[in-house]
Amino acid sequence: MAIFSKSNVPQFSVDVYQNEYLPEGGREVNAVVTVTATGGGTIGSAVAAPHLYSPGEGPSAAVVLMVDCSGSMDYPSTKMRNARDATAAAVDTLRDGVHFAVVAGTHLAREVYPGEGGLAVAGPDTREQAKQALRKLSAGGGTAIGTWLRRADRLLASADVAIRHGILLTDGRNEHESPEDLKAALDACAGRFTCDARGVGTDWEVKEVTGIASALLGTADIVADPAGLAADFTQMMETAMGKEVADVSLRLWTPAGATVTFVKQVAPTVEELTGRRTEAGPRAGDYPLGSWGDESRDYHLCVEVPPAAVGQEMLAARVSLVIPHSDGSVQNLGAQGLVRAVWTDDLAASTSINPQVAHYTGQAELAEVIQEGLDLRKVGDMDGATAKLGRAVQLASASGNADTAKLLAKVVDVVDAATGTVRLKAKVEEADEMTLETRSTKTVRVKK
Repeated sequence: MAIFSKSNVPQFSVDVYQNEYLPEGGREVNAVVTVTATGGGTIGSAVAAPHLYSPGEGPSAAVVLMVDCSGSMDYPSTKMRNARDATAAAVDTLRDGVHFAVVAGTHLAREVYPGEGGLAVAGPDTREQAKQALRKLSAGGGTAIGTWLRRADRLLASADVAIRHGILLTDGRNEHESPEDLKAALDACAGRFTCDARGVGTDWEVKEVTGIASALLGTADIVADPAGLAADFTQMMETAMGKEVADVSLRLWTPAGATVTFVKQVAPTVEELTGRRTEAGPRAGDYPLGSWGDESRDYHLCVEVPPAAVGQEMLAARVSLVIPHSDGSVQNLGAQGLVRAVWTDDLAASTSINPQVAHYTGQAELAEVIQEGLDLRKVGDMDGATAKLGRAVQLASASGNADTAKLLAKVVDVVDAATGTVRLKAKVEEADEMTLETRSTKTVRVKK
């Protein structure tokens, strides 16, 4: 384990978990890499109190809050009121000195505060002014989320800060621009800021909201009851205020003849990173990990190496943490881990599966079969849906993923969790199905 230490930033460490032994001629090497940052703004699940820093003491940051103000936010009328209150609560949670703005999103993107293409600096006066402006928000118009994101990007780019973050709330489908327009906006914004996305109520499209969060390395969730928005927005903003280091990348070097099969985040959520690789010199590539506070995440990587004879060994991959800069320079965070391959004729050694690798292979399958099961249910393939969701119940039970098991139990009647024997419920609340779909990628850490 290697540690990076510098004042005012977290210390990063890397731990590698694997079974390095392969049978003669074996090629596939799997490893789980745990990246941990300590000494940042959050301690476990507790978050540093807002306003803990004086201006300039905390990490420089900018946040744009994008609030859906389309016509559907008036049905019921409490939805718009709860959105205003939630945004006000988030503004109250801003640390002094943080740059911020509020955007009202419809088929256009209107700057509610401070306006004129700029950002305000959080303090007692500006927080109060922002809350006054929020009271004037009303619903009317369509939904074009890509427009909101592009406006947020322009606003965030106007500040010379280390951390750039967005918070996006929507209650409906992105009906006033094409999927291609939204994808183009996400491609333009990716790597420029991170963004948490929330769907309120049940009239929005899960894949749109989770796709936004995935592309911008943020979190996605459902707030089925608008009354829960204030608590959720406060928690999101507290977490954002705990971030200390932006644009961290996992750099993976592999030797000649080796190829990377996949790289994916497996905790706290499953997130595919393979296709996000950017080349970083001979046989090396960078995979974006987003912004970090005091936290730990797990990554599963698979490398295919050239086959070898019994008794040989090689370095299959070297993992390090870096911050690439736009000028081509790289800040090395000092944390490094090695993935090895050793060929053996010991059958017990070469067939043993590392517990971390086995656990997260199951968690990734769990997320996949939930999505597949729900998709099959929507198109009326009840037998296929039953089989997939039954497998999900089995995996959730075996891995101790109690939260996902509870969500599954609202969609299926569990006959035998150990064997995955289930029956589809005849009637399922839409909010329960959307919650399961939205949270399907959430995982539990491997049991030590």
